[in-house]
Amino acid sequence: MTRTNNITRMLDAKKIPYTAYDLPAEKLGALETARMVGAPAAQVFKSIVVKREGKGKIILAVIPGDREVDLKLLAKALGEKKVHLPTEREAERLTGLQAGGISPLALINRGFQMVIDASARNFAEIHISGGQRGLNILLPVSALVTLTNASLVEITNEPPAEGL
Repeated sequence: MTRTNNITRMLDAKKIPYTAYDLPAEKLGALETARMVGAPAAQVFKSIVVKREGKGKIILAVIPGDREVDLKLLAKALGEKKVHLPTEREAERLTGLQAGGISPLALINRGFQMVIDASARNFAEIHISGGQRGLNILLPVSALVTLTNASLVEITNEPPAEGL
């Protein structure tokens, strides 16, 4: 039976269609998650906590599992000189969530600026964390953008070609 939590209850209450996937409760990478749910890595998005150099909202960059966030592209998109990645421990402290379970849906109205990589437009639905380790959610990109008030911006580079 699929777990329920505040995120699944919120999606149910708002009548947003989604599919929940139960996965092992240990910290999984996006590539491993993609294999387990049978989706391309480009459709399984991971949440990356990013800090501004100065004051301002913490950023949550939501990017495909087969890519890395380009901090220069992200900074430019946000009009910042520089942004940087906190340690995993600091990201957990800032979000109140365990790494591997950080979800944009769990951080709604928590003071984060959400930025989703523009490659999400290639899919009607994407996979994201369900707000705890072991729970993955497939939902419409349009619903995620609306719920999180996210911007869709190019913040990653193309993944390297296989075999290079």
